[in-house]
Amino acid sequence: MIQFLLNQRLISTNKAASTTLLDFIRYEENLRGTKIGCREGDCGACTVLIGSLKAGKVEYISATSCLTPIANAQGKHIVTVEGTNLPDTLNQAQQAMVDCSGTQCGFCTPGFVNSMSGFALTCEDATVEKAISAIDGNICRCTGYKSIERAAVKLTEKLETKDQKNPLEWLVAHAFIPEYFLQIPDRLAQIQTAYATTGAVAVGGGTDLYVQKHDQLHEMDLDYLFDKKELNGITFSGNTCILKSSVTVTELMENETLLQAIPNWYHYLKLLSSTPIRNIATIAGNIANGSPIGDFTIILLAMKAQLILTDKTNNSRQVALKDFYLGYKTFDKKTDEIISQIEFEVPNHGTRFHFEKVCKRQYLDIASVNSAATIATNGNTITEAHLSMGGVGPIPKYLAETAQFLVGKELNTATVKEAETILQTELSPISDARGTEAYKRLLGRQLFLAHFLTLFPETFTMEDLI
Repeated sequence: MIQFLLNQRLISTNKAASTTLLDFIRYEENLRGTKIGCREGDCGACTVLIGSLKAGKVEYISATSCLTPIANAQGKHIVTVEGTNLPDTLNQAQQAMVDCSGTQCGFCTPGFVNSMSGFALTCEDATVEKAISAIDGNICRCTGYKSIERAAVKLTEKLETKDQKNPLEWLVAHAFIPEYFLQIPDRLAQIQTAYATTGAVAVGGGTDLYVQKHDQLHEMDLDYLFDKKELNGITFSGNTCILKSSVTVTELMENETLLQAIPNWYHYLKLLSSTPIRNIATIAGNIANGSPIGDFTIILLAMKAQLILTDKTNNSRQVALKDFYLGYKTFDKKTDEIISQIEFEVPNHGTRFHFEKVCKRQYLDIASVNSAATIATNGNTITEAHLSMGGVGPIPKYLAETAQFLVGKELNTATVKEAETILQTELSPISDARGTEAYKRLLGRQLFLAHFLTLFPETFTMEDLI
């Protein structure tokens, strides 16, 4: 039996664990404020808040309920827009939307209100930039967004004096959330926090599998990995970052060690999908999806990532990520194995990392071509190079020949131009909806040059390379 809190109510259900939160909320509980839009995590109309009890406090994230199995709600607090309502007045997010004329047809409004309420619950330093980021997974087809952005600004201003020592009490007192939120920590403490499964098909956050196979999942024997303790956590050993496989993009995006070690780390990961997706999308899921343009896969390829694969009998083996992909959606992985751990080297002194992505819109989009580079130098000599590119072949491409050529070469214009010639021999793009073969080759060239222009501005100018 699955148990969780839905707004104020304790839910105990024997519904199939693969049922999405969206369907359960609407069709079992008749809470119709959570809308059905794309069912692919793009529109944000189904956004809910998910609160998890950690060290006696509840931490909330926004999430797309259309991609979240109810098994992943076990022991948590699920908040729909109805759960943010106050008895006799609008809450602060709702009032801001009204004051700024932030709604027209209203279909998207509950998702925006939930995302804004989630921002109020989680922000420690309320800024307009962070408020806008909190709603980056919500799409509106009517307003042109400016009125919604003004509502986000208004909400931010009201959060400037938030009491960080007693945040829930302050938010209740200032009409951001209902009073029942104060009892949630104690109520969650009485519920078992994990849903134990050992199914044949592994699913993490669901952001890939529930897009591809939504209708078939009810017939599948699933193994829900998202909340398994042994598959969660980020640690460091020397210069190596060790990720358990259920670590999310958001957790990596907010990791202080990586933020300090890698310039622009936050901004690189901001290019990956949207906040509600990053909150539940697992790193292992991105790798196991096998997409030729998987953003985090491209990042990890350039960081010399190693995978630990573990089978049902707990036997493990190590595979280099660059050797994991054997062909399109074909892997060096046995049927009963899962990716249990990912290890990669954190760039240190003398090593520089850069990620680039080109798509039809800057955010919340799939790449036409993406690329990453890690380059180490000693003086003016390249001592190590690792390059990767997506969208230019049937698998996420580790550019082995280009990287090998660069090692030991002098860092100058002639070296980069000759390396780009080798690069083109490693690419095999096809023409599709994201661009022609020629366009993708051009993007490959431009992104490759962008790595050197960005990482070595003291050595190269645009005129040197273009």
